[in-house]
Amino acid sequence: MLASFSEFKFFQSFRIPVEKADNLRFLVEKENELGKDVYIDDARLEDISVTGLGFSTKDRLSVGTSLTISLQFKKHHLDLNGTIVRAFCNTIDDDEIVYGVELEDEPKISKFLEQFIMSFSTDRLKECLIDSALTERYTKASDGFEMFSLLLSLFKDITHFGDKEGFLDNMLEEVVRIMNAQRSSVFLINPETNELEAVGALGLEKDCLKFDYRLGIAGSVFTTGVALNIDTISDKSRFNEHFDKKFNFETKSIICHPIHNREDKIIGVIEVINKRNQDRFSVEDEKTMKVLALVFSSVFHNYNPISESSQIRRFSTPFDRTFALIGKTPHMGSLRNSIIKIKDIDSNCLVEGEPGVGKKLYAKILHHEGQRGLKPFEMIDCNMKDMDHLSRQLWSEKEKECKFATCKGGTVFLREVGSLPIAFQERLLTMLKEQRIPDSNVSIDARLICSSSKDLGKLVDEGLFDKDLFEEISKAYIHIEPLRRRIDDLEMLIDFFLKIECKKQGLLLKSISPKMIEKLKAYDWPGNVGELKKMIERAVLYNPKAHIISEFNFEDSASPLVDKNMKQRIFGDLPFVSDFKIQLKDRLAIVEREMIINEIKRNNGNKSKAAKEMGISREALRKKLLLSREILDQLEEAHPEEKKKVA
Repeated sequence: MLASFSEFKFFQSFRIPVEKADNLRFLVEKENELGKDVYIDDARLEDISVTGLGFSTKDRLSVGTSLTISLQFKKHHLDLNGTIVRAFCNTIDDDEIVYGVELEDEPKISKFLEQFIMSFSTDRLKECLIDSALTERYTKASDGFEMFSLLLSLFKDITHFGDKEGFLDNMLEEVVRIMNAQRSSVFLINPETNELEAVGALGLEKDCLKFDYRLGIAGSVFTTGVALNIDTISDKSRFNEHFDKKFNFETKSIICHPIHNREDKIIGVIEVINKRNQDRFSVEDEKTMKVLALVFSSVFHNYNPISESSQIRRFSTPFDRTFALIGKTPHMGSLRNSIIKIKDIDSNCLVEGEPGVGKKLYAKILHHEGQRGLKPFEMIDCNMKDMDHLSRQLWSEKEKECKFATCKGGTVFLREVGSLPIAFQERLLTMLKEQRIPDSNVSIDARLICSSSKDLGKLVDEGLFDKDLFEEISKAYIHIEPLRRRIDDLEMLIDFFLKIECKKQGLLLKSISPKMIEKLKAYDWPGNVGELKKMIERAVLYNPKAHIISEFNFEDSASPLVDKNMKQRIFGDLPFVSDFKIQLKDRLAIVEREMIINEIKRNNGNKSKAAKEMGISREALRKKLLLSREILDQLEEAHPEEKKKVA
């Protein structure tokens, strides 16, 4: 088990084995009991890296021991200080212990290693690359870029970089030879055009090789970060025949791997096509591709594409995207991860959550970031009153009227699907199962995403929603939490909406004072993010000259920033019930009091009869009224502004 971060860092580093024939002179000194430096006579250098080295000796040394190290290779001499961070032996019976040493001066060792590696033969270099890439375990792709740069310095093309294009062409020729393939290409993302563009291609004009980052196998590897090794026999559906027709070429097999930059962002892919004399690339080819991907990652490790117009989330900030999930709470992170998982599948999806949480926004992001993102996105509002118009949008035989017919290859979004009449639900289920418009020959090719602010599972139990349809549309299920449960996202949302509204109004960017932010956090936002957006729009409109908005009222003014009646629509007119800061038992007591009073009124003031019909005793009714009255009195004293609302 690794005992420290330093030990972990050493263990993770690339290490180059040192051979006796290298004539690399190695001396190491330690301090003895008398405080004098003495040489370790039998010390033998085993391997070396940019962060440390390993040496073996029969001496028994402790982790944490400081050492003075001298290295000499040909005319290059280096003195270093280091600390032992790990110790182990190759076998139980081995008298020698191998010690791992972390070095203190990485720039010096890097320059020394560059000279050392220049002496390697091509075969030895290849062995070092493969061993380094495949026998170590790295926490992230950028861990080995420094060493790979040193290894690659063997090639004058990359050390001097006078002709980068020539270097790439030479490298791709070598890739084709090593992989025994027909073609190879390297693509990098252009965030301005949202396209993968070839920076090197063997067998094709690279200027012609550019396409949307979501298309084809290269697009799949780029967006998911998962390497692919496939052939047309086992997975023909993944191949884009458009490319083969365009370039008059037959693709039989492809192996494709992502390329990362120093910040671990996926910036492109390396793609190799058609294994010679075989239907598919082998497992050994996959290992070699891992090495090649690391090599090209080291070449482009400084490539860091940034653009305001980028549709790709990792290359643009949330504020510059048309569709973005704003927030850093764990729930928002979970929502983003869910998009990555289900954006490219064709299964129907159900998105549930309270009104205003962003269900439609989630559906749009799911569409635009997925493989259907280049096709149309159509919305059908199931809440509409005109049933004839709704029917035409769902399954009219006229393609111009039917959203499913006009949206081939795209996504249809059914808003508030729980509002569909039962007859419509049954017909929709038939259409989804048969994949064609009912009573017609018009086939459909659209992914269905549904939203509901009601609990569809509960509606199924109550017989108000078709059980089979529920199972069909909820193959992928997403629940979006209300804003009050992720209130830590509030400030980011406020900044986001302020920027949008100020830009729309032609005003300098405004901000809201910290004091008012705290008041906004104390509000329970029954209308969720939709209500917050409207509030920010009104705050900007009402304060055109103030750069810092420090004073405003929510509800108690002639021009309130929030909808005063929203809580009443959600919670009714009862006082205190909509205040989420009041304990639940007190709020329930107030609701119960209202129900008892209404029941007494219904029985013309006869409390005994009202109690009997409610299934409680006359005494229980009296105690409940007394208790709720006491609770109301206490709340009125604490919140006198609510007293006028009490019946």
